[in-house]
This record gives sequence, C-alpha cells and structure tokens, in this order.
Amino acid sequence: MFFKTIDFSKYSSIKIGQPIEVLMAERGDILPTDRYLIGGANNLLVSPTPPLLMMLSKDFAYIQQHDAMLEIGSAISTGRIVSYAKKHDIAGFEFCSKLPGTLGGMLAMNAGVKKYEIFDILHSIEIDSKWINKDQIEHGYRFADLGGIATAARFEIVHGYSQELNDELKILRSNQPSKPSAGSAFKNPEGDAAGRLIDMVGLKGYRKGNMAWSKLHANFLVNLGKGTYEDAIYLIVLARKRVFEEFGVELELEIKIL
Repeated sequence: MFFKTIDFSKYSSIKIGQPIEVLMAERGDILPTDRYLIGGANNLLVSPTPPLLMMLSKDFAYIQQHDAMLEIGSAISTGRIVSYAKKHDIAGFEFCSKLPGTLGGMLAMNAGVKKYEIFDILHSIEIDSKWINKDQIEHGYRFADLGGIATAARFEIVHGYSQELNDELKILRSNQPSKPSAGSAFKNPEGDAAGRLIDMVGLKGYRKGNMAWSKLHANFLVNLGKGTYEDAIYLIVLARKRVFEEFGVELELEIKIL
C-alpha cells in the first residue's frame, strides 16, 4: 500500500473537492475496512470533510481470458473494456461505451443504460478475496449490495460484438451535457423520469452560484466553473423539496455524497 494525494477539483467528474491523501491498495494487500473505496470519481460529490478514502491501484486494472470466461479487474476503465470487447468480438459490453469510470464503480451501483445493466452479463464478483455468484448478491435498478470490496469480476464470453448496438446506445445518451457533472443526480422513480419531474417544478436551468440543473437534461447537476459543494447541496435539497411538494415523489440520490 502507498498514499497518493488526489485533487478532486481536477480528478472528479464534477470538478468539486480539494487535495486529499488517498490510500492506494495493491495486489496481495489486506484491505482495510475503515476507508471508503472510490474508483474514477464519476458519480461522487466530495465534501470538505470526507471520510478516509482508498482506491485500487493499477494492479487491479487488467483483463484476462480463462477458457470461456473473461476476468476483469475492478480498477480498469470502461473505455478499455469496450475496446477489448470490440477487438476480440465479445458481445454484451456495448452499453459501456458511454459510461465513464471503472468496472468497480459499475458493479457497486449496477450501472447501465436504459434496459442494459452490468449484472445482466455478470457471472460472479471477487469480494474480499472470495468469488461470489451474482445470484447471491442482492441487486436492482442502480443498486447492488456487495457487502465488501469488489476487486474483480467474471463474465461468460459470448461472441458477436455489435457496433450497431453501440451506436444506438450512444445516441440514447446524446442529450447529456458536456459540462462537468457527476452523471444523473437522482435515480428515475418507477414509471417516471427524475429529469422530467425537475423540469416540471421549474428547475431546469436553475442556477445557484456556478452550479446549475442543466438546460440540456434537468437531472444533471453541472459545474459552470469553480462551482462549490455548498451550492451543489443547495440545488439537490431544493429539487427534492419541490418535487415532493408538487408530486409527492421522494427523489433518491444516484450521486454519492462523501
């Protein structure tokens, strides 16, 4: 193990935070249980007083084939996964092409696009050094109860990578803003869309300081330049309050606040 100072105002996708000393875990280490594990920081909003943090080092950024099984380390980026799948004609990973971050982050929240989710193609996960079949892990829409630290995952290899599907899924995400954000702020309520509800209560494009609900997609909290944690929290609280008052719907956060 070793420590690395990470400036989250540059590293996190929403560009909010400060330099923090993060513990970097290596293969063979006994992973501590008193630290919060982060990945690519693509769905994180880091507060001025975050918990102790830990990341998996590049030791966990690998892809290996074992007969009919693909094993992928949790620290590998989604972009590298898609490139590998395309090169080796492996189907199932097309939806990852527009999902930022690492495999570990995808596993922790059962990430996906529309009807496609990582647990749909998953075989098993290595959690706290033990391989656990996906059927033994409670999971659902943007949720997975891993019960420990996921260091790798296995997928049954199915050939037939579809560039057509890849392109279709890219179009589905073409309405997402390019400004710094942490992705979708809230999970979609059953049968509805968080963005629609935020828009209906008049908050689409609404700004506090240099943070705003995007004019392009109301469920994206965007940083217009040197936005602050305090202004981000203000907008999150405001959206939840207005949506509940207007529609009786309690919006559930998809962003992780540390």
